[in-house]
Amino acid sequence: MKVIFEENQEMQPNEAKVITHPADRPKWARIREAIGQSETELVVIQAKNNRQVKIRLSSVIAIESEDRMCGVRVITGERYLLNQRLKYVEKEFRDTSFVRINNQTMINTTYISNFSAVEHARIQVNLTDGSSYSVSRFYIQNFRRKLS
Repeated sequence: MKVIFEENQEMQPNEAKVITHPADRPKWARIREAIGQSETELVVIQAKNNRQVKIRLSSVIAIESEDRMCGVRVITGERYLLNQRLKYVEKEFRDTSFVRINNQTMINTTYISNFSAVEHARIQVNLTDGSSYSVSRFYIQNFRRKLS
């Protein structure tokens, strides 16, 4: 695929315009996701030494609420802290591959290995690292919408 860059002063600083052939329309969602996650880095806190480090958003498997902060778990198994509440993280990552699955957890849909229905109208999601989470009834519609 040939890539051409152009500047436009009328666009906002966080906007990008991608022009494709009509036949490439089915690829738009993947292109949008790739552009959105390619440059995104997250500034997190290492709990061991209280230092701030940058990690790639694409390496994050799950973000879990921990009082007024969030715990961030990456594919390598390491855990970090994010100095934000989960509701603000959810707003910030709305257009990424992250989806909120219950009151305490957001997961990266790219790391879902499988999911199945379980009792009490819930869904059990298994991730590629072996962890599993439950999607609560309230968030099932968002979960299904994100996967389609």
